[in-house]
Amino acid sequence: MRRHPVGGRPVTTLSERPAVQGRRLSATIRAYVALTKPRIIELLLITTLPAMMLAVGGLPSWELLLATMAGGTLAAAAANVFNCWYDRDIDRLMHRTERRPLVTGEITPRAALVFGLVLTVLSVALLYVTTTPLAAVLALGAIVYYAVVYTVVLKRHTRHSTLFGGVPGAAPVLIGWAAVTGTLAWPAVVFFGVVFCWQLPHFWALAMRFRADYARADVPMLPVVASPLSVGRQTVVWTWSTVAVSLLLWPVADGYGIGWVYTGAAAALGVWFIAEAHRLLRRIRSGAETRPMQLFHVSISYMALLSVAIIVDVLV
Repeated sequence: MRRHPVGGRPVTTLSERPAVQGRRLSATIRAYVALTKPRIIELLLITTLPAMMLAVGGLPSWELLLATMAGGTLAAAAANVFNCWYDRDIDRLMHRTERRPLVTGEITPRAALVFGLVLTVLSVALLYVTTTPLAAVLALGAIVYYAVVYTVVLKRHTRHSTLFGGVPGAAPVLIGWAAVTGTLAWPAVVFFGVVFCWQLPHFWALAMRFRADYARADVPMLPVVASPLSVGRQTVVWTWSTVAVSLLLWPVADGYGIGWVYTGAAAALGVWFIAEAHRLLRRIRSGAETRPMQLFHVSISYMALLSVAIIVDVLV
């Protein structure tokens, strides 16, 4: 059948309706997935596997691994959905976030809030039933911390939001460890410290790139309220801190399979990470183009390769 214009608008024929409905369903699914910020979830999961392997001294069972990864994914997704729900007013002011589903109207605020609550219940229930109660409690705590303490209380009111907001970002380490053992131990705390420290230079580099966006939305991220030189110096300090804490893992986790393979890799990767942070500071001091995204991308590679080093050392 042909399509005939009615009032200037095409008529969808019966034969075309399934295809149209399919496209709408696909677009809706993509919108809900976008609410969860999948790229951020990928970064969080990078640290979960090495934490689990470190705890067990090898490979955990596939059932436990899949359950923990699924539960962690749902927990991170829930936290991100709540963040999008609350920040929808400022997201429309920033070019980086102006196409998010709540801004464009693809998803209503009420639907997003219900989605976040459903994800929260599913994540906590899954972890409780398939792993350990401690892992479930830690996941719930991370969701509440990110959604309330960081998003509502800190983000719009203090330059230190990134510092205190680093807690839920490093929580997957503790959740992964607790999923295996039902407890926490010093190796998990040290690895948590590595991820916590790492988030500061990682995120400040991104915030430097999108400083105008945050300023437009009146969000007091450090690059908005401090001079570039101050941001550069603090970035270097926290990069050094990240590397220093990473080297503590050998003496603390010697009995868990960490030895010279990880330590050598951590030292080499640390030199690379620190050198890039100092290059950023030199560019700031010289008045050259800062190019903070170079450090941002290096930081992602650093954390991914550091996690791989843990996995390799545990296995060998």
